Amino acid sequence: MSPGRAVITGAADTAVGELPGSTCMGLHAEAAGLALADAGLRPGDIDGVLCAYSFSEPHLMLASVFCEYFGIQPAYSAAIQAGGATGCIMIMQASALVEAGICRHVLVVAGDNRLTGLSRDRAVAALSEVGHPQFERPFGVTVPALYALVAHAYMHEYGVTPEHLAAMAVASRTHAVRNPKAQMRVPITVADVLASLPIAEPLRLLDCCLISDGGAALVISAPDAARDTAQRPVTLLGAGQKNTHEHLVAAPSLTNFGCRESAAQAFARAGVKPADIHVAEIYDSFTVTLLVELESIGFFEKGEAGPAALDGALDLGGRLPCNTHGGLMSYAHSGAAGGLFHVVEAVRQLRGEAAARQVPDAELAFVHGDGGILSAHCSLVLGRS
Repeated sequence: MSPGRAVITGAADTAVGELPGSTCMGLHAEAAGLALADAGLRPGDIDGVLCAYSFSEPHLMLASVFCEYFGIQPAYSAAIQAGGATGCIMIMQASALVEAGICRHVLVVAGDNRLTGLSRDRAVAALSEVGHPQFERPFGVTVPALYALVAHAYMHEYGVTPEHLAAMAVASRTHAVRNPKAQMRVPITVADVLASLPIAEPLRLLDCCLISDGGAALVISAPDAARDTAQRPVTLLGAGQKNTHEHLVAAPSLTNFGCRESAAQAFARAGVKPADIHVAEIYDSFTVTLLVELESIGFFEKGEAGPAALDGALDLGGRLPCNTHGGLMSYAHSGAAGGLFHVVEAVRQLRGEAAARQVPDAELAFVHGDGGILSAHCSLVLGRS
């Protein structure tokens, strides 16, 4: 355990997938209770709470709503909204709180019942707000269509093929098959991905993330406070963040994104390089998201990630086991909790708790979240204490 650095002392997620009768607050409370039990702490030990946002139960002060629901009155609470980057940003913020001496144990929690609690019309309405009100929305843009524009640009510039994109989905599903909790566990092939329903060319149904119910939570503790917890802590060695735009029409590039800068910050603060990482959990809203980020972060050269994935580089025993729980494309995606699922999996890998999907002797993990259309980025480097 590094002196002065925040540690993760509890990590848990709920069941995921289709959870009839689940609610946003119910999933928050269940995930929080599981994470506290994992850490060996009581609700009264928590003096800081960070929540995200909800589509099914939107509220201006979701953290206050949760604290009221859960029956706690922490000294510090706030809600953070940064799309898919929210989970990693909450971890980064929680770490800053404990390292500054403001809190000793911060609960980071997110959850939503997007699959069973959100109608198709409400989901379409919420996602339609993503586009620029003047230059994108009037033309009927969709989130998959915006990512498809990135995919076309990347394919043109770096020779990426639909097969390379499909390899990302196959790699994630291969991991999910080993995970009894994953929402999708039926094996798929590149041919299956290419034969699936077109959504926004070149992206097809199996190039896209899932819609799920589920929640996740972690406890971030001050180093000295970690001695009173049940688990061997996982240390946050470095974190970084970078926002380059909000709307794709304003993006400085369609092939280079802020993940390069956020990852560089995290690696520098941790004192490690991409080649030192044993397992990566990288936000994968679409296959192109994962491919672009693998290369921009520095794990592969431009144009290299697709062929490498086809050769098994992202699987156990490969060059970089990635999204070992199954990722957003095969494990689950329930809003902001989707990004936290990646962090929970990284913690389990570093603790050696991943069973059939365990990366042997994993000591360093990298986690990345991105929000919007590759807009907001946050990177974490975690180490086994």
